[in-house]
Amino acid sequence: MRYDLVIFDNDGVLVDSEPLSNRLLADYLTELGFPTTIEDSYRDFMGAAAHTVHDVIAERYAGAKLPATFDEDFHARVFASFRERLTPVAGAPELLTWVREQGIRYCVASSAHHEWIRTAHSVTGLRPFFSDDLLFSAQDVGRGKPEPDLFLHAAERMGVAPARCVVFEDSPLGVAAARAAGMDVYGYAALTPRQRLSGATGLIDDLGQVPALL
Repeated sequence: MRYDLVIFDNDGVLVDSEPLSNRLLADYLTELGFPTTIEDSYRDFMGAAAHTVHDVIAERYAGAKLPATFDEDFHARVFASFRERLTPVAGAPELLTWVREQGIRYCVASSAHHEWIRTAHSVTGLRPFFSDDLLFSAQDVGRGKPEPDLFLHAAERMGVAPARCVVFEDSPLGVAAARAAGMDVYGYAALTPRQRLSGATGLIDDLGQVPALL
């Protein structure tokens, strides 16, 4: 099928940020008195909007609240790590170059805030591929994945029917959101176990497999 719009998740699909951000999140929550392993963070928060961390902690710890500056402080730690260590996912620059050369329309739809997305793109050299009108965040719609709002918002703003979109995702929440939006979705299983992405239209292990799907 020839799709009219390719929607990329950002973290874990285009930039190799998941190991960095989930380690930092687990360490920070543990530091605050909420013991969390990196495996816990992957399971509970990967692909989720920022408010999910607050919601989960409140649910598990009898209404406990994270510090008012938690999001700001966590982002500062992540951005510092990004500037030192973040790299693009293997094959991402080449794939984006190919997509653009083929004239295929594309965008990013991420649970992360716009500042997070822009910082990641600047550090990894992907910024030239994305003007502001090609970046969509859960910040824009209020409800993040697994709700379909973000993907539907991106499709509407790009002027493409959901059924004509294909999504590339690396989290179960993202796969569920794309399916709920009525879109085909391919799970990128480089980090996430394949069985956790079983709801996807198909699975890939390497971004080099994407051109054949488009």
